[in-house]
Amino acid sequence: MNEDALNMSIRKFLKKVGITSQREIEAAIRQNVKNNQLSEKPSFAISVQLHAPELGLDHKIDGKIELE
Repeated sequence: MNEDALNMSIRKFLKKVGITSQREIEAAIRQNVKNNQLSEKPSFAISVQLHAPELGLDHKIDGKIELE
């Protein structure tokens, strides 16, 4: 196993996940605000599921997003 190649591949994937996730979350928030569905909520729960069947990996990451 080439540790450098592994590290770069994981970093590339995580960068894609981070950028895409931020874009999707922001778009969903804007749409909900536009539809007056988040007007009284200062925060909301969020989660991400990390799933890699070939590795036997299934991990959920929970968090909270603050709007104010």
